[in-house]
Amino acid sequence: MSDYDEHDVFQETLKELIFQGKKIEAIKKYREQTGMGLKESKEAVEAMTAQLRADYPDQVQEGVSGCAPMILFAFISLASLITYGLA
Repeated sequence: MSDYDEHDVFQETLKELIFQGKKIEAIKKYREQTGMGLKESKEAVEAMTAQLRADYPDQVQEGVSGCAPMILFAFISLASLITYGLA
């Protein structure tokens, strides 16, 4: 596979991750492929995300990152337990 083909595959992989809302995975992949630091990789992926959002506004999903979903689940569970007197 030529360097150009590898670059195309790399770009398509990043694009798919961004379309799926997996920005953190895209940043990790970018770092692995380029050897750049976290800040530079994050900025590059964010720039690519902005361009893709402009070109394909209906296809770029916003991913929920970090532990926010788990915290929300725990909060709702605790509130339910308190509300129904099970705690």
